[in-house]
Amino acid sequence: MAWEEPRKTGMQYRRLGNSGLHVSALGLGGWLTFGGHVENELTFSCMKQAYDCGITFFDTAENYTAGKSEIVMGQAIKRFGWNRSDIVISTKLNWGAVNGEVLVNNHGLSRKHIIEGLRASLKRLDLEYVDIVYAHRPDRLTPMEETVRAFNHVIEIKGWALYWGTSEWSADEIAEACGIAKQLGLIPPVVEQPQYNLLARRKVEGEFQRLYSRFGIGLTTFSPLKFGVLSGKYNDSPEGPPAGSRFAEGKDRFVNSMRDSYGNDSWVEMIESSRKLKPVADKLGVTQSQLALAWCLKNPNVSSVITGASRPEQVVENCKALEVLDKLTPEILAEIDGIVGKIDLDPARQD
Repeated sequence: MAWEEPRKTGMQYRRLGNSGLHVSALGLGGWLTFGGHVENELTFSCMKQAYDCGITFFDTAENYTAGKSEIVMGQAIKRFGWNRSDIVISTKLNWGAVNGEVLVNNHGLSRKHIIEGLRASLKRLDLEYVDIVYAHRPDRLTPMEETVRAFNHVIEIKGWALYWGTSEWSADEIAEACGIAKQLGLIPPVVEQPQYNLLARRKVEGEFQRLYSRFGIGLTTFSPLKFGVLSGKYNDSPEGPPAGSRFAEGKDRFVNSMRDSYGNDSWVEMIESSRKLKPVADKLGVTQSQLALAWCLKNPNVSSVITGASRPEQVVENCKALEVLDKLTPEILAEIDGIVGKIDLDPARQD
């Protein structure tokens, strides 16, 4: 068989921390859309468009739309016949509750739930393994050693995952997990999935600084547009969400809670920051969304930025953010810092 040159899409691929795994610089997640806000056929179209644009990293979780996100993502993989070696699939465990009728052991990071929860996720995805399984928020009622041993078990013994990571853990908790894994000769977490955007940067740029050099932790960040605020679509609607927006029409619990707080001082402050960023985007000839995505990608510790999409056109538009990276000169970055505020690091705390 003749060797075929890999397709050229313009996508970048980055190592996941110090691991040997590469992920597309932009990923596609199914948090508020797949299996819920977006119909299945539209989900398939978004995933196909993402793959055609070079996105090979797809992220979901056991609790996204009560497991439906995993189901529809698995159906898309089968529909398009993608080679399993060409894509990176991640899911997350902790919230559970979709695996049984009695909540008590169907959530958390106990050995029981990690093993049973991942097995249930694989059944919904219709896959033999996931590339990355995350601990979806810390579980402070379960001993850390039990959690580390359980993730080692599903990787080393069962082969149900290839790597494991954390999501929205503190730096101390991640360091503790890495230390226990090293002490016991077990597999440590290699990635953290935090929220990171122009309006939420303190943890990634401050608290986590020592994790990158000490433990080789990579980042797959979520919410680069701060729930759509940084796209600019709410710039002219500080009092209430505009018609057609997710916060105007969404029916899931998260959207309902955000809608209840819409228009408060925090929202007004975020929208004001977004308004001030618009002239910067206009000067560069890009959209506010592309500016916000490119800004996240400019951080060398970010392996992948997880995006959402409810239409294929959004995927194409988001991927154009890669063309903006060279436009983010030190002068432009300083101008952005002047708008949203710079994170000042204490040199005494850095390695």
